[in-house]
Amino acid sequence: MVSPRKEWARIRSNSLARNASWMFFGRGLSIGFQALYFILLARLLGSTEYGIYAGVVAMVGIVSIYAPLGSGLTLLRHISPDHSKFAPYWGNALVTVLTLGSLFVGFLIWVVPLLAHSYSWRLVLCVAIGDCLCGQLTDVASRVFMAFEKLRITASLILLTNLLRMVLAGLMLWRLHHATAQQWVIAIVVVSFIGCCLAVTLVTRYYGKPSLSLRLLRQRTGEGFVYALSSSSAGIYNSFDKAMLGHYGMNAANGIYSMAYRVIDLCMIPIDSIHNAAFPRFFQKGVGGVQSTRAYARRILRITAPIGLLLGACLFLAAPVVPHVVGKSFEGSVAALRWLCLLPVLRSLHYSAGDALTGAGHQNLRLGSQVAVAAFNFGVNLYLIPQYGWLGAAWSSLASDGLLAVFNWTGLLRVQAIERASAA
Repeated sequence: MVSPRKEWARIRSNSLARNASWMFFGRGLSIGFQALYFILLARLLGSTEYGIYAGVVAMVGIVSIYAPLGSGLTLLRHISPDHSKFAPYWGNALVTVLTLGSLFVGFLIWVVPLLAHSYSWRLVLCVAIGDCLCGQLTDVASRVFMAFEKLRITASLILLTNLLRMVLAGLMLWRLHHATAQQWVIAIVVVSFIGCCLAVTLVTRYYGKPSLSLRLLRQRTGEGFVYALSSSSAGIYNSFDKAMLGHYGMNAANGIYSMAYRVIDLCMIPIDSIHNAAFPRFFQKGVGGVQSTRAYARRILRITAPIGLLLGACLFLAAPVVPHVVGKSFEGSVAALRWLCLLPVLRSLHYSAGDALTGAGHQNLRLGSQVAVAAFNFGVNLYLIPQYGWLGAAWSSLASDGLLAVFNWTGLLRVQAIERASAA
């Protein structure tokens, strides 16, 4: 029998376990803050205003993912095996986000109010600044810490952000009792700005100042664009349903559905933590080809799939608790959560195969799968949401994640077969 002391020493010596533990600890500790934050926010806004907030965030999110133009993942791929490349990749990422993010802010405050008349340009402006600029800069900074396998810092930033949001929601509920989506986004953009400044400052303090390389920027633009397309296609099938609910003015239904989706996102923290910790390793394993990344994906899946199944069962059984916690206006979230409870296991399946493809240099194949699923999601939602509201959105979400799992694993096995045939 292995003693607890030896087992603990083994875990501490394993960098993947250590990084996953930091991510899980940081997110696990912040899960309490997130839970309280969503409870306070739901009670502060109510289902209709929460639906308005969720809808505009979804619309902005579909576009804001292009602000870094994939520079965060490009940085992660090239810095992970060679840390000396940090300065130009970091500098190029900052310039890309600030330039494209500012352009997207102007574009969004013009277009979004035309698509959904209940969203004012002021509402869109605050959300766009928070997502296109502050949020994307914070995300790129987190990629730097992932590349250096310093996920303790990433976890701390997540913890601080959720703490600030929780405190903000609590203060507004105490002082105002009820707030509009407009009041909330004005407050939250301040928190996003604080988190962004802190993240960028920490990167500079730990790893030095950025530098700009226009030659490198031109050289990596194509690669970054592929990553951006991949991220945006994933964002479409995760956010398009909420954007469409907002477009049709189904704000109360959007609040019900989005609250259930938020519960799913919270429960995904253990699986996300493992994949965040493992992602740099996929690039390192990719040197040995897709056979090496597939073996690593199976190793990760043996951990995440059982967690996903357990989470799904817990979500189904605990769903009736939601309206008692967040308010009676969210009673419809019980049924929505029960429909969506299979998402954790479906995501664990397509995350593992997709990361294996990316790590082995087959991001284009992963992108093809995501674009196909995004097109499927778009087409299905055009019919289902006007007919069935949030229930149609839930059906579409389950079908999309399941289809992506099939596509990613099929693509991974196909590439491996090609590699073996070439080596024979």
